[in-house]
Amino acid sequence: YLTFLYSTLFVAGDLGGSSVAVDVAVIGGVIAAVAIVLICLFIVMLRYMYRHKGTYRTNEAKGTEFAESADAALKNDPALQEAVDESKKEYFI
Repeated sequence: YLTFLYSTLFVAGDLGGSSVAVDVAVIGGVIAAVAIVLICLFIVMLRYMYRHKGTYRTNEAKGTEFAESADAALKNDPALQEAVDESKKEYFI
């Protein structure tokens, strides 16, 4: 389409170029640059969404994955040493 438009703006004897043809070339270049930038942003967005899919942070105690039960993990957690009382255990289901 741009080639047809560009060729119709020139007449056979006009070799100096016209301002209309230059304007069309500038507009085409700007449109192409904007399209390339949008495609690059889309690719970066897709990559970011793919890389950060399903990531989350938890505040679980350290070493709980090595304990044999939840009670043992809570007993060994230094932050909860005062809070855990052996006589008053509570279980939530």
